[in-house]
Amino acid sequence: MTEDVQDRYARAGFGGTVRRGRRPALVVVDLQKGFTDPSVPVGAAMPDEIAAAGRLVRAFHAAAAPVVFTTIAFPAHAPSAWLDKAPGLGVLRQGSELVEIDPRLPRRAEDPVVTKTGASAFFGTDLAGLLRAYGADTVVVCGATTSGCVRATAVDAVQYGFPVLVVADAVADRVRSSHEATLVDVQAKYADVVPLQQALDYVEGL
Repeated sequence: MTEDVQDRYARAGFGGTVRRGRRPALVVVDLQKGFTDPSVPVGAAMPDEIAAAGRLVRAFHAAAAPVVFTTIAFPAHAPSAWLDKAPGLGVLRQGSELVEIDPRLPRRAEDPVVTKTGASAFFGTDLAGLLRAYGADTVVVCGATTSGCVRATAVDAVQYGFPVLVVADAVADRVRSSHEATLVDVQAKYADVVPLQQALDYVEGL
């Protein structure tokens, strides 16, 4: 973020620091094979971000803190306004290998997978109720894509009343400029965008 942008947001009263609770939950957004395999047209190479997300998952497991994964999976032949705009996502159909969580991530059998058909992990799902059942008081977000489902999830998490941290090293996008611009905007308005080590220190210090 340039000084001019920082000053503009600061003058407008944006960019505060969100509170960190004692019961965070990790939401791993759409790190499914269809997005993490660069041979798939809607996918992209993101090995560093997957490795960072894996470190977060392990840290949350070690702290006995909840981890929730999400995946996009459209019912076969179901109409969707989103697919009208982004027909490439139509390969992400229920039952397809492309909706499975990337095996490089250390998901445990007890980590739920929330299936969604919208950008936000909260839209049309039981994620908010699940997080409340866990007693979560903070949501840590990683995954893909930064400018799409990660942003939508962070915005909705705030609207459900959760303080949010977005881990910069563990979110990925197909376009670098979109990734960077989104992190600037999210940091100013919705969440604390933090480096991986800061997120690890937070959960390990619980």
